[in-house]
This record gives sequence, structure tokens and C-alpha cells, in this order.
Amino acid sequence: MKPGKADSVRIGLFLLFLSATIPAFCQRGNVGIDVGAVSDQFANFAPVTAGLLDVNGEFTIKQPSAKSGGPAIVAGGEVRIPSDDNNHAREWAFYGGLMFAVHSNWSIGFDAQIRKTYMPVAMVGGQIFPRNNMELFQLPLVVRYKFGPAKRVFFEAKGEPEFTPHWKTSVSTAVALPNPGFDHGYTLRGSLGYTFNKWYYVRASYETRYFKFASTSGNPNDLYNWKSNLVTGGVGIKF
Repeated sequence: MKPGKADSVRIGLFLLFLSATIPAFCQRGNVGIDVGAVSDQFANFAPVTAGLLDVNGEFTIKQPSAKSGGPAIVAGGEVRIPSDDNNHAREWAFYGGLMFAVHSNWSIGFDAQIRKTYMPVAMVGGQIFPRNNMELFQLPLVVRYKFGPAKRVFFEAKGEPEFTPHWKTSVSTAVALPNPGFDHGYTLRGSLGYTFNKWYYVRASYETRYFKFASTSGNPNDLYNWKSNLVTGGVGIKF
């Protein structure tokens, strides 16, 4: 898997953002690199699988008050790069959110997230149909649980219904498809990991995602309908 120039720039900007922000504002945080495989199915075509690189991070801007409690304020993001961007989407996302401690082992919260998805083109009958890119506003619910000796094992679940995308025309010079009408969609993600001492962790994750659009002239042959399954494993640094 070899990121292209644009992907390397996105990763560099993301890491630069973290390196510039963390020393100034962060009280706690983590940076991780995950690799795995993504399976994407558009319309009724056969699913296609490729490798994936995911660079991600999260930091706590403000911890709860020791006296009055309240939520922690967190921020983070990720860059996703598939090994085959002719059949799979490249993505980046940034978010900010609130996390509430509801028990010594449990926390629950939500994020307000902006995600940009660079959609792959569709090939039908030897003709290229470039899909417009999606900009998504997402509000995932986040549940976290720590358990085991010294609470080193951790589990995280995220889920949200998808809202109507904001469309950006593809840079392809071919004739672009009109914007399709949105029907419904969702994203569900679960992660299980283990923290070694206080600095390093390993993590495995599974994500499933689905978008359905109205069968109109803006979605010929249901080319925008998209089901995605992602499995990754990786390592990270906590600070």
C-alpha cells in the first residue's frame, strides 16, 4: 500500500495539526495507525476488497472538573487511504465532542463530525460515470468501557444515522452524474483493544456502513447505493 502525493499531504497536514495543537491544548490523547481491509459494494455489482491505511488521533481539550464533574471535551480526526482508489473511497474527518463518565469503567458521549468522502468512479458498459464526492455531517453516539486487570482492556462502540450529504462535483473531466436524492444510511463501528503500561496500545476494529439513494435520474442503475465493511488492526501511542 503506497499513498499518493495528495494522500501523503493529507496525512502530513493531519499529523501537523495534531503536533501543533496537542502541546498547546491537550491534557490527554492518542495517535494510532491501523491497517486492514475494506470491502465495498456499489449498486448490485460484486463486492470489491482492498487494503486500507487509517491514521487517526484524539485528544482531550478539557477534563471534567474535580469538584463539579461535567463532561470532558475531546477533539480528533482520521485519514483513510485505500490501496485501490479506483474502486474505494478516500476519506478524511475531523470532530469535536463531549464524553461523560457514568461509572468508573463506563463513559458515554457524542461527536459532531465533518467527513469528506472522495467517491470512486463507476464503470458501466465500458463507460465512465464519475460519482460526486460527499461531505457528511455526522453525530455518532460513543460508548466506552474499560475492564480487566488495571482496566487495560478497552471497548468502544460508535453508531449514527447518516444525514443528507452535501455534494461536491468530482474533478474528473468526464460527464458528471446529477446529485441523487438521499433515502437513508447508517454507520456502526466497534473496537476492542489492550493498553500496555501507560504509553502503548493495540486495537482491532470492525465497521459497517450503508447508504441508499432514491432510484431516480440522479442515481442511474443505483450507482450511488453503497455498502462498506471495514476490518482493521493497529498500534497507537497514548500520552
